[in-house]
Amino acid sequence: MSWNYFALFAIIALLLWGSGAFAAWRNKRPVVVYSFTLLGLAVFFSFIVAMWISLERPPMRTMGETRLWYSFFLPLAGIITYSRWKYKWILSFSFILSLVFICINIFKPEIHNKTLMPALQSPWFTPHVIVYMFAYAMLGAATVMAIYLLWFKKKEVDAHEMDLCDNLTYVGLAFMTLGLLSGAVWAKSAWGHYWAWDPKETWAAATWFSYLAYIHFRLGCPSKYRKALVGLLISFLLLQMCWYGINYLPSAQGVSVHTYNLN
Repeated sequence: MSWNYFALFAIIALLLWGSGAFAAWRNKRPVVVYSFTLLGLAVFFSFIVAMWISLERPPMRTMGETRLWYSFFLPLAGIITYSRWKYKWILSFSFILSLVFICINIFKPEIHNKTLMPALQSPWFTPHVIVYMFAYAMLGAATVMAIYLLWFKKKEVDAHEMDLCDNLTYVGLAFMTLGLLSGAVWAKSAWGHYWAWDPKETWAAATWFSYLAYIHFRLGCPSKYRKALVGLLISFLLLQMCWYGINYLPSAQGVSVHTYNLN
């Protein structure tokens, strides 16, 4: 499968996700929402699988390829959230965020080849990236909820709405922890040590501790909603640095083994 077909698959998936989000917003039957959203996920995932087969490696090496997975996991996180808590607007936000990442990939295409450095040929490569991308999607959904509660909700925040942020963060942090642990095992087999304070690892640790601090703050100060939500937004900013911000840090240039190939 050539990357030239990405726009076609992406547009079809976006139309389906948009239809699912519209159906949810208009309070249509859940089966309609699920049908559109899941069909869109199937279309998009079929492209990922086809790229995987074509490249003869997991499409996870470049920044554009990680955006591919993030674009897929956002609607997945959205439909999970909708299924559990019935927030009808969550699919609209996940659709918009996926649209942004897909547009970046369409208008800023990257070179995708079969080259994969020896360290990335580890069996830990695929599960490590997948659990991290799913964690990022869940934490992104928590951030969307935090933004809604801080700036768009007209009434006071209630405990039920904070539970949604908490539960999304719990799931996201759990998968992030799995990502850290699998990365450590991978590093041990590839480079002989579990942790090296590489710039990526440093930001990953800062991000993990930040979300852990949010959870402890919520448990210790359950009534201080706004401070907790601000902390959640700060954590997401740290996550952005951990994901792609390190590519632009001078300290990571030519040193970090974790910087994505931007070409």
